[in-house]
Amino acid sequence: MLKVGLTGSIAVGKSYICEVLRELGAFVLDADVTAREVVEPNTIGLRQIVKYFGAEILQENGELDRARLGAIVFGDERKRQLLNSIVHPLVFEAQNEWISKCEKAAPHGIAVIDAALMIESGSYQRFNKLIVVWCEPAIQLQRLMLRNDLSEAEARKRINAQMPQEEKKRYADFLIDTSGGFEAARERTIEIFGQLKLLVDT
Repeated sequence: MLKVGLTGSIAVGKSYICEVLRELGAFVLDADVTAREVVEPNTIGLRQIVKYFGAEILQENGELDRARLGAIVFGDERKRQLLNSIVHPLVFEAQNEWISKCEKAAPHGIAVIDAALMIESGSYQRFNKLIVVWCEPAIQLQRLMLRNDLSEAEARKRINAQMPQEEKKRYADFLIDTSGGFEAARERTIEIFGQLKLLVDT
């Protein structure tokens, strides 16, 4: 089983690349989905968060109030790190279980985990190979403004809060440039999948 990390900045087209990889036969897991699952009602994750942040971060139905928790940790580095110290180990454990299931189903398969902050958190080191999806900054800005209905200033603020794309690219084993649209990005993804298959089959 080849373990592959996939990352990239906001609005560069990671979701589309993941769709193509699924079509090609890779197992694909979205880290955001896992992060939500480990803090669902009646989980250890949610109990830990309530223990440290108080019951006011819960909605009336017992689910996590993400907006309220976000307001608490945004701008408070110590609290953000505390939250990450609760959530990240649970996410990694869930990912490892998922990889084990994939491996049992297909020992020579390719398991891809898509996570936006993989390089920043250092978790990219858990993978055999790293794919970084990127696009030209002007295109990224336009996509983000359209997708999230943001002003240019708001979109730039979100982009600037992340690690620069050029820095992320330095960590990559494979790069996928989505600037040229879906078809070119699809062809590049197919090409990379072929190279990954060669690695797992040798």
